[in-house]
Amino acid sequence: MTRKVILNVEDNEANRKIVRYLFESKGYKVVEAMDGEEGVRMADQERPDIILMDVQLPKLSGYEATLRIKANPALRDIPVIAVTSFALSGDDEKAMEAGCDDYIAKPFKPRDLLERVVKFLSAKEAG
Repeated sequence: MTRKVILNVEDNEANRKIVRYLFESKGYKVVEAMDGEEGVRMADQERPDIILMDVQLPKLSGYEATLRIKANPALRDIPVIAVTSFALSGDDEKAMEAGCDDYIAKPFKPRDLLERVVKFLSAKEAG
């Protein structure tokens, strides 16, 4: 089995460090982008197996970055999980409208995020 690549688009260093540690300790390769524009570029360059997308990002919001990724036929099948501190009513729907495949609110339990990523990657392998 090839090593799975996770693209983490997150502008907060502490949050990037948590995700990096969580997934690298489980054998995943984690690549990072610090703003929405870089996230779109890295998705095209790296072709990750899954993308964790913060919503509130500099230069380009996570919603807009996801719209651009999903508009690219070569990238549209990559699952995108919105990871956001916006946990207001309707924000999950806004994430889904932008093309996100799932939504998790910060602060999250690392085990919950890991389980969601594993679920998506398992479905992708099976499907």
